[in-house]
Amino acid sequence: MGNLLPVVEFATHLVNHHHHHHRSISVTILTISMPQWPLINHYVRSHTPTDHIRLLQLPPADTPSPDQYTSRIEFISLYIQNHRPMVQQTLATIEPLVGLFVDMFCTSMIDVANDLGIPCYLYFASPAAYLGFVLHLTTLPLTESVDSLNELAVPSFANPVPSTAFPLFCRNKNELGYSCFVRHAVRYKETKGIVVNTFQELEPYSLGSLSSDYIGLPPVYPVGPVVDHVGPVKWHPNRSGLEKVIQWLDRQPECSVVFLCFGSMGSLNRAQVREIGTGLERAGYRFLWSLREPAKTKVELPNDYEELEKDLFPDGFVDRTAQSGLVCGWVSQVSVLAHKAIGGFVSHCGWNSILESISYGVPVATWPLYGEQHLNAFEMVKELGLSVEMKLDKGNDLVLANEVERGVRELMDSRDGALKKKVKEISDKSKVALMKNGSSFQALEKLLDVLLSEV
Repeated sequence: MGNLLPVVEFATHLVNHHHHHHRSISVTILTISMPQWPLINHYVRSHTPTDHIRLLQLPPADTPSPDQYTSRIEFISLYIQNHRPMVQQTLATIEPLVGLFVDMFCTSMIDVANDLGIPCYLYFASPAAYLGFVLHLTTLPLTESVDSLNELAVPSFANPVPSTAFPLFCRNKNELGYSCFVRHAVRYKETKGIVVNTFQELEPYSLGSLSSDYIGLPPVYPVGPVVDHVGPVKWHPNRSGLEKVIQWLDRQPECSVVFLCFGSMGSLNRAQVREIGTGLERAGYRFLWSLREPAKTKVELPNDYEELEKDLFPDGFVDRTAQSGLVCGWVSQVSVLAHKAIGGFVSHCGWNSILESISYGVPVATWPLYGEQHLNAFEMVKELGLSVEMKLDKGNDLVLANEVERGVRELMDSRDGALKKKVKEISDKSKVALMKNGSSFQALEKLLDVLLSEV
């Protein structure tokens, strides 16, 4: 979902922008269904096609056999690659076609674009700093043990990147498909342009570095923040619970609630749940906590707990915090962040979540879990000074209660201070970037000029 939704929103930006060109553009989004992720199929079915945007579900391809992959990313990449014939057949029916945009894990489709003679672009749903990081990995010898380095100097980062901030696939190379990420990144240079969901004012250093330090990189178009402000409230199967949450928030004072949410793929084990419970109670702030249970298998996604049993939490926690806190299952994150009662956000630092928090001016405490989130967290805290850091206990994969308490306090005490002011400034700039003649508006204009010159 974190890759699909920004693409649909980007399509909306493209279509809405075209009237400046007095040319009509229509977008077809090809989606791949996975039986393990029913939510995507649910979304595609509920999406109403407009005159200009339609979603097309491709027929399923063969599922890779277990001897072909050792990591989730390899499974996904192979499964996508197996759809090449279906993509080729579908594209051949669309006329005239001015471009094919591929996701960061769909580089196998560059071959299809080449076969059909269609210009191919990369849509990169993560920050420019991370794009620079994976491109830098392609310059290292494959024998280099990235997982044994203490830090890495990366052109798109002003500071050396410590190993604790490396994406998980760099720290556990074999199990998490390091070479697979690198193979995708090698192919990014084969595209005609790279669209990045960021904006000039947020990542000036990284964007400057991409245009000067990376040889042979195609033009980069920062067109963000591309954020779906409506969120999943219209289509999500669990949306009924949201009403109760919003009603609860309506009763809270402005900026008084800390919101904890760990993304569509994020979940917490029982030991961690108890530490958070203790830390939240000690911190003493009002809280809204979206809690999911870990997935049953490697490929599935987390689920809501059937029942939030009291024994999940520290003894007496539920009764003692009944007045000040609410623990819930899935919520529409963007709807919560938009609410005036929210004063801080404890986040897994997925890039969509960071852009949503910036759009609504909500300061973040970083709690990265998977993917490139540790790198995003490092960027937000150390490079950009826009977040508070939550630290893992050394030698222990837990964030302990005293660290939760400290992080929540620092986050919520910053509501009137320098951090809140800085986040508010970048939030205002994010809105200006998308307005006429703003930096992202102009980048989209350039991209459309290039696209339409193909006709």
